Amino acid sequence: MTARRRLPLVLQQASFRVRDALHRGVSRGRLEAHDLYKPFHGIRSAAQPQTVEERARALAPRLRADQVFSHVTAAAIIGVPLPRRIERDPRLHVTTIGTDQALRVRGAVGHRAKYGTVRMTISRGVPISSPADTFVALGTILTVDELVIAGDALVGWLGWLTVDELAEAVRRRPRTRGIVKLRAALAEVRRGSRSPGETRTRLALVRRGMPEPVLNHDVVVDGQWIACVDLAYPEARVAIEYESDLHRTDPATFKKDLTRGERLKDVDWWLVRSTADDVGPLIERFVWRVRRLVESGTRGPHDTRP
Repeated sequence: MTARRRLPLVLQQASFRVRDALHRGVSRGRLEAHDLYKPFHGIRSAAQPQTVEERARALAPRLRADQVFSHVTAAAIIGVPLPRRIERDPRLHVTTIGTDQALRVRGAVGHRAKYGTVRMTISRGVPISSPADTFVALGTILTVDELVIAGDALVGWLGWLTVDELAEAVRRRPRTRGIVKLRAALAEVRRGSRSPGETRTRLALVRRGMPEPVLNHDVVVDGQWIACVDLAYPEARVAIEYESDLHRTDPATFKKDLTRGERLKDVDWWLVRSTADDVGPLIERFVWRVRRLVESGTRGPHDTRP
């Protein structure tokens, strides 16, 4: 019967500390009942946390006022795309701001930062490092390309920051770990990308000698809007679309993609479709195709149909 005793209302919908429950009169036996989960030492929860956000909410009662979720944990909470190797690690990153010791809890990675170097904000109901400071912290974990993707997301489709704000955050921390990677990535961050695939496609082209493509370009011919394409070389009338698995598995998206390609061809534009393989093992052939079309389009018309 102990396991069926109702918890105080304030404890029913969220994770809570054991000591807080004891203070409210909940017995030790009730806290050991099988209907409660133990996601972290000293924490109980009515449901098993699954996502990063849920695990952060579960650990949040253990955080002091000078502690925030940071690094890849804060990045995941605000929607920054992260590589799979990071997503497979369930540990949460927590930074202590000031002189007190770092958090020591199984399932968490504790960090320390000096006063004034990391700013706090609230997202999804938990304290996190600001988006700009989160980007700086990622320099200790991500590669340059992964940082560019994160930066493109922050200044692009997520809309958390401007490029200038991102640059200022990096300038404020000239001696931080990963500063060389951060500066290299910052030089390649662009506003306008709408997915990691688009960023990878842009980097693949530019790093192999192609001019910088225009991002999210509206193709307008004779005053008529034709399509908005991921990347474009307008003078050569070459459009590039990154195709994720959604484009292949969703019938409506697949049909829309086919229509877009035909509409572009009708106005003498070529549409090149890129996939994960094109910016991976087939990257050289992909860039060669785009270069050939750009050179051809710069010289004259593409369309060879009668």
